[in-house]
Amino acid sequence: MLYKVIGIYLFLMNIIGFSQMGIDKKRAVRGAWRISEASLFLIALLGGALGSTLGMHYFRHKTKHWYFRYGMPSIFAAELFLLLFIIARIL
Repeated sequence: MLYKVIGIYLFLMNIIGFSQMGIDKKRAVRGAWRISEASLFLIALLGGALGSTLGMHYFRHKTKHWYFRYGMPSIFAAELFLLLFIIARIL
């Protein structure tokens, strides 16, 4: 049961992360109000780093900023390590 809840949560956070990159890119092209970089990183830190990283590359958004280019994959690596550590401890 707990695995399902965690899985659903991570799935939703990654969908949100991917979507936020696309929305922010669209707003940047139109010159509209933008999503803050802090908000983009917050979504990644809350479990959406894979989706944010994939969205960053798919939409070609924020790829010139070193802190996004290296930060998002680093957050994903840390989240993956943490998830594997927790799974290993439970099993």
